[in-house]
Amino acid sequence: MNKIDILLGLQWGDEGKGKVVDALTPNYDIVARFQGGPNAGHTIEFEGKKFVLHNIPSGVLTPGCVNLIGNGVIIDPHILKDEIENLSKAGFNLRQTLMIANRAHLILPSHRALDAANEKALGKMKVGTTLKGIGPTYTDKTARKGLRIGDIASPDFRNRYESLKQHHLRQMTAVDFDLNGLQLDGVSFYEYEKLWFEGVEYLKQFQFVDGEYFLNEALDNGKKVLAEGAQGSMLDVDFGSYPFVTSSSVIAAGVCSGLGVAPSRIGKVYGIFKAYCTRVGTGPFPTELFDETGETLRQNGHEFGATTGRPRRCGWLDLPALKYAVILSGVTDLMMMKSDVMDEFETIKVATAYRYNGKETKQLPFAACTETMEPVYTELPGWQQKISNGIPEKLESYIKFIENYVGVPIKFVSYGPDRTQNILR
Repeated sequence: MNKIDILLGLQWGDEGKGKVVDALTPNYDIVARFQGGPNAGHTIEFEGKKFVLHNIPSGVLTPGCVNLIGNGVIIDPHILKDEIENLSKAGFNLRQTLMIANRAHLILPSHRALDAANEKALGKMKVGTTLKGIGPTYTDKTARKGLRIGDIASPDFRNRYESLKQHHLRQMTAVDFDLNGLQLDGVSFYEYEKLWFEGVEYLKQFQFVDGEYFLNEALDNGKKVLAEGAQGSMLDVDFGSYPFVTSSSVIAAGVCSGLGVAPSRIGKVYGIFKAYCTRVGTGPFPTELFDETGETLRQNGHEFGATTGRPRRCGWLDLPALKYAVILSGVTDLMMMKSDVMDEFETIKVATAYRYNGKETKQLPFAACTETMEPVYTELPGWQQKISNGIPEKLESYIKFIENYVGVPIKFVSYGPDRTQNILR
């Protein structure tokens, strides 16, 4: 009986999951996204071309690979339509390779409007969302009010849409939000609504499936399946830096509910992390650098959001947080990204503990979002050379230091954005 392998981000997102999925895909028959929405931005580069995927699984660029948008994913039909059409222009025909789970929830234009209204109401305490409607959509899902992909075929779909929209408008009135002044991706709310319904009609040409049956039958028939996550473990709604988190389960447990597979069917768990840390938006970031070193990391690593374009906050590698993420998901194999960004550094720091309430700890405290945590650093020598044909001795020492701390081997080292710039250990 085949098991489903998982690929997860272990930090605050933007770890490079898209590139790794693309590199692994030739070994799999099916790639399935299990959570998140168009707030994700998975970047893949090869042959001088760059692709940014938001809803579509990263296996879509590999010929013959079937890609499933799972039930745990939330979908904006307009954004998904644009994404599919852009790939079509680049020569990728998805009509035979892309499937969408019936139980995946829909992001309405009013979800996006409500997202903006909620952020405005929070003021200085805003979460820093991508304003893609993620939180409000997951809220409606939990409150049993949402609309799903399978509902598109219902004869009363338009009435159900209007009912949910009016519910959202009443919520916006309560926080004194002017819908008429809102721009969604450069157009008015009502113009975006028209584009949204065009997206709904467009998606009808693709195959809607009961994803749980599709995947379990595929595994029973010997197919190899890779589950792809979005965001990062430190943004998990239960175990991340709450309330500065995403609205879904980002860790391995989210695969079971996000795709409809049992825990006993999980095989390898690949954990992706950068050789340093980044974060977009508000929330705690103990190792954040506000100096020239932080700016060097940002510029060398091109640390700007694939979805929002926002500059990412940058800092040294946080090993207590990395080990925490490894524990939560039972990671079996680690993959380190962007080691080349620090090629020129003479000295590299790594956080190995925190000072918190006068004590030193290697655990993330519950009150991490409200209390100051001072990182305790260990200094390591930089490798100060380009990585191409092999791993420099001092980089190998850096890798072994990380492995000894977290207790999991690093099997894959990336040293550039192209799908070929990888070293297997």
